Amino acid sequence: MAAPRKFDEETRARAVRMYQDRIRDLDEPKRTARRQVGAILGINPETLRNWIERQEIDSGARPGVTTEAADELKALRREVAELRRANEILKTASAFFAAAELDRRLR
Repeated sequence: MAAPRKFDEETRARAVRMYQDRIRDLDEPKRTARRQVGAILGINPETLRNWIERQEIDSGARPGVTTEAADELKALRREVAELRRANEILKTASAFFAAAELDRRLR
């Protein structure tokens, strides 16, 4: 289970928007913009960097797996694991009943 999030989505979006505004309007270097926005909002600049990268990937500005695709992949992997467990149970049950049927016929 994931740790609870310290910042809500609105705060994340606001921080990323502030960063993008500083880059565009003030022509600041990326690192400086992250530090300034982080200081204003009380967010670690590295945390802010992660949020910015995730937003860029989700918007298509940067290559990578989008959040939506990652969530879908996680759900599909979970479903595959569940189906494999069900198949193992069915194989075991099938072998048990087949052995019982053979044992019944021999008597």
